[in-house]
Amino acid sequence: MVRRKLVTASVLGCLGINFLMFLRFFFPRALFEPKTVFNVGYPSDYGFGVDEKYKQAYRIWLVRNAEGVFAIFARCTHLGCTPNWNAGENKFKCPCHGSGYDSEGVNVEGPAPRPMDRANISMLPTGEIQVDTSVLYQFGNWDDPGSILRV
Repeated sequence: MVRRKLVTASVLGCLGINFLMFLRFFFPRALFEPKTVFNVGYPSDYGFGVDEKYKQAYRIWLVRNAEGVFAIFARCTHLGCTPNWNAGENKFKCPCHGSGYDSEGVNVEGPAPRPMDRANISMLPTGEIQVDTSVLYQFGNWDDPGSILRV
């Protein structure tokens, strides 16, 4: 009698596990990605140079130079890794394969085939800066109005 209960419990356990795996099929994995359009403050909030405040949350760096403010999308053009800003050397350095980029995102060393992309940047009527990472500009299009905010 004990063996029969053990076998019954084992069979029911296996069926239960299979049923749970069957139910799991109907609940796909959801990837929660950050918003693509977001506000990053006012132009006066940023001094000259690279600001890393939004790298973790939105995968961008805000850079201000003599031309204006632009947002570099933090993705290496070699294999898609996230480079790090090295303020001491004044360049972005990819930890995966050693690609290096200057402060404007132009590739200067390593296997990266082209400069990093810039995200669309604009100013709202309130004076706040808005970034849209769903619209990216490659190197040849950096003169487009959406690739740099002239302030």
